[in-house]
Amino acid sequence: MQTQPLNGIRVLDLTRLLPGPMCSLHLADMGADVIKVEDPGRGDYAREMGGIYDSINRNKRSIVLDLKQDSGRDVFLRLAESADVIIDGFRPGTVERLGVGYDVVAGRNRRIVYCAITGYGQTGPYRDRAGHDLNYLACTGLLDQVGTRGGPPAIPNIQIADLLGGSLSAVMGILSALVDAQRSGRGRYVDVAMADCALAHAVFPLMSVSRTGAAASRGADTLSGGLPWYSVYATADERYVALASLEEKFWRRFCEALGRRDWIADYHADGARREALRAELQALFESQTQAHWIARLDAVDCCFSPVLKLEEALQHTQFQARGMISPDEDGRPRFAFPIRLNDFYFAVVRPAPGHGEHTHEILKELGYGESEIALLTRREIA
Repeated sequence: MQTQPLNGIRVLDLTRLLPGPMCSLHLADMGADVIKVEDPGRGDYAREMGGIYDSINRNKRSIVLDLKQDSGRDVFLRLAESADVIIDGFRPGTVERLGVGYDVVAGRNRRIVYCAITGYGQTGPYRDRAGHDLNYLACTGLLDQVGTRGGPPAIPNIQIADLLGGSLSAVMGILSALVDAQRSGRGRYVDVAMADCALAHAVFPLMSVSRTGAAASRGADTLSGGLPWYSVYATADERYVALASLEEKFWRRFCEALGRRDWIADYHADGARREALRAELQALFESQTQAHWIARLDAVDCCFSPVLKLEEALQHTQFQARGMISPDEDGRPRFAFPIRLNDFYFAVVRPAPGHGEHTHEILKELGYGESEIALLTRREIA
């Protein structure tokens, strides 16, 4: 029998755009009842950003509440009494000014896990500063590490701080606090700073600072291009391949597959010989197309991969076999929930909700009568 690991968990999501909704998406995909709490105006303006909104808001419901009005706040607090998690993406102090902060909610529901996702956290001189993913990467030193040797910093098209620092770190904090709440009966306040959580994963640059007092220059650290057998090379058709023969056994297999046993000993080379090897590898890969190298090396156990375009990756047999692509109702590709759990199979129960689509339904669940709901609607509170 299929079970959902977060069945019975209710999440109130006050966030919009990317980090918070992506966090609540993971919880919704695992079975949580995620309710997007949106203002009566624009609501989550990710709806205006192409297909982003639809991609990250499936399996959720939406209620419209004006938290700036007393009646809207009262509805939210009544909803919070039956909630397990609240996710807040406002700047520090905003929910407190609205009267729906952690202390107020915890006074009515001591089990609540209240997670705030902000750029710089609830404390420190930057707590009130606005920012986006690029700013967090810049101030943590991560952006300085991304790019090729001798080139400028490159802007990643994967929002590292937003999604890894914000969304996934928030999921981790929320789930750990939920486990503790089930044992102790008391929830926690979870303060997630996207800059902190991105910085905490700069493991290799930190090792360089520990050894030498400074991070290695861009494109020159061990895993960012410093090793010729762990690098990216252009092919004859202006495509790329990735060679990651980090362990000596993989490097040996690569050299043997190409009939270049003379390169095996270069695994221990450094300085001028290492740079000469890099040039020889580049000349070799540039002599043939990407398809040629796939045919030549795909079956060799040496950590070689073609650099695929995303549209190619979506069609890759590995990701197809893993069910990673879950088309929406219009056939557009969407990513499936990526974690595999036994006795649980990911499914899209409902598409991304319209603005306030489930307001009436949720108010009825809270015990509001039709006349009360009509009054809230007329006053543009719900």
